[in-house]
Amino acid sequence: MNCRTRGGKPALALWMLVAVVDIVLLAAAAGTLVTISIVTVLAMLAAGTFAARSLTKRGGVPAESVSRRRA
Repeated sequence: MNCRTRGGKPALALWMLVAVVDIVLLAAAAGTLVTISIVTVLAMLAAGTFAARSLTKRGGVPAESVSRRRA
């Protein structure tokens, strides 16, 4: 008997490769103009999401001002 585990990272990598090939085939079937427009819209959505998150995110805790008295 073999103690090899089933599933794992190689299977996930294979399915990701299958998904990428499916996307490429769909893009080829749809046409160049449609593919470029979809990629452009997705890039704009990603940029908008990143900008919105970076603008609404707090920059961190403000530094405390430490004042010391001179002797």
